Amino acid sequence: MITPALTSAVEAIMREASDRAIAPRYRKLEQDQIIDKAPGDVVTIADRESEAMLTARLSNLLPEACVVGEEAVHADPEVMARLKDKLCWIVDPLDGTMNFAQGKAPFGVLVALADKGETIGGWILDTLSGRFCHAGLGTGAFVEGYKVSARSTGQEPPVAAISTLFLDPEQREQVKAQVEPHYTLVDIPRCAAEQYPRLVLGTNDISVFNRTLPWDHAAGVLFLNEAGGKAARPDGSPYRVDEYERTELIGASSPALWDDFAAIVAEMQA
Repeated sequence: MITPALTSAVEAIMREASDRAIAPRYRKLEQDQIIDKAPGDVVTIADRESEAMLTARLSNLLPEACVVGEEAVHADPEVMARLKDKLCWIVDPLDGTMNFAQGKAPFGVLVALADKGETIGGWILDTLSGRFCHAGLGTGAFVEGYKVSARSTGQEPPVAAISTLFLDPEQREQVKAQVEPHYTLVDIPRCAAEQYPRLVLGTNDISVFNRTLPWDHAAGVLFLNEAGGKAARPDGSPYRVDEYERTELIGASSPALWDDFAAIVAEMQA
């Protein structure tokens, strides 16, 4: 299903949206072009224009596939039900919007293709560097067209980028007490289009996500798993885009590192 021709077409569509809707507005947004969606969550004119372009182009590319975009879901939550359809594009038109709105990196575009809830294709574009990553189910992970295998940082203790944005103060303290002794904790980039490549390319060993919406994670989870790392729910079950009400996800640059961290999480939950 995920052929080189399809990947080439998706890449061209993503680069067009990035080049036309996002890049020209970097550090040039007017205040009225940044809109609050919820506390700590914003949308910009670039998000909306990028999603409109991606939705139209991807719909033309595979007319049999529906489209679930982040901003479309914000406008109408019922759009999420499309994830249970046979074939569905999943679009994050501007991943890392808060970074973009603040005039800093990283940010990018994420596209995934799912079939009956299982991700079968994932594409990740970094707007500023132009780095393009992609993966197909059963066909491996690629960066700039070269097949890659996930590698750890090689550091001891391992490097963990842990998001605590959606944890309450007590949960944050628990993470600090039980995780910090075993890992070097680093900041998250607040951008899945950057975080998943970091797990594959030897920058981070572990990352934990509390909110796991499909447009943020479908492409990256497939990319990491196809590279030989591991992304899964803490109980070991696979990430599925049609289980969008579930929370918590662990990503690691190797299955062994995933197992070690999952054991700590299990101990915390017990």
